[in-house]
Amino acid sequence: MRPGVHNAITDVPGVRVGHATRDEPGWLTGTTVVVPPLGTTGGVDVRGGGPGTRETDLLDPRNLVDAVDAVVLSGGSAYGLSSADGVVAALADERRGWPAGPGPGEVVPIVPAAILFDLGRAGAWRHHPGPSEGRAAYLAASDGPVDEGGVGAGTGARAGGLRGGIGSASLVLSSGVTVGALVAVNAVGSPLSPDGRLLAERLLVPGEVDLTEPDPVAVQAHWERQEAEAQALRAGTATTLAVVATDARLDKAGCSKLAGVAHDGFARALSPVHTAFDGDTVFALSTRSEVTPTPFDVVELQTAAADCVSRSIARAVLAAPSVDRSEDGGALLPGYRETLSRR
Repeated sequence: MRPGVHNAITDVPGVRVGHATRDEPGWLTGTTVVVPPLGTTGGVDVRGGGPGTRETDLLDPRNLVDAVDAVVLSGGSAYGLSSADGVVAALADERRGWPAGPGPGEVVPIVPAAILFDLGRAGAWRHHPGPSEGRAAYLAASDGPVDEGGVGAGTGARAGGLRGGIGSASLVLSSGVTVGALVAVNAVGSPLSPDGRLLAERLLVPGEVDLTEPDPVAVQAHWERQEAEAQALRAGTATTLAVVATDARLDKAGCSKLAGVAHDGFARALSPVHTAFDGDTVFALSTRSEVTPTPFDVVELQTAAADCVSRSIARAVLAAPSVDRSEDGGALLPGYRETLSRR
């Protein structure tokens, strides 16, 4: 297996990604939208004790709707769910959605969404994404390389005392199927092993990122800070979100199972994971190409999807620079490379 051209979820044909980033003074948040081609099937698996979601019940295999028009990942906690309104409106303008009436524009766009907690990271509690950020992210969506690090839904994210962010990765399987993942990392758990190396480092494809050697003194200081910060945790104030996409032909049940196995990628890259403080959620999308996988192909696909999720988490942490909003009453989010690497 090898990464696709962009080593991103956009290597799956027809999949586009757009970000809206708010990082001006008083803001540290944003929205990310994944836009699949028409006819894409979706599934979801929600874990952790503090989820915030919208339209996930529609993805249950027992329910009627069988196509997804976009998936929204957003900062802003429950306030940020309104970002999906802007995406719904933009899709409706294009007359794309579930046909609910006889006319060409009588549609209801299907836009599942999930949020992560970043309130107050820039010092202003009520600065959160809304419909305008959702529309902007949708209109910015492209099928090219995906911006990573402190952008979109990952702008104000943190991961185990470090800055989190957006990461993406892909693999082309032996069957010719492509699978990709996009993750917004905002976890209570740490992406680090005790020696300061990334837990997901062993899953990275050789040469895909420039790894640095951790500084033992800096690593020890980080763990001491992390232990102190853990005492101030509150339930529902984290959450890691992911979207997995493939051009293999899967039904809703197959997508839901793919989302469930993809959660293994969280467990290989973050520790602890799926806690009461997190609302970890994975969406899975099938663009329903003509490639119908065999049972053995499905196992390979699920395994690769989990690996892409782990790699995306590592890439997000590596790409996110430090940001300090403490002078404005916000947070200090130290970047992995700047804080823990040998100089």
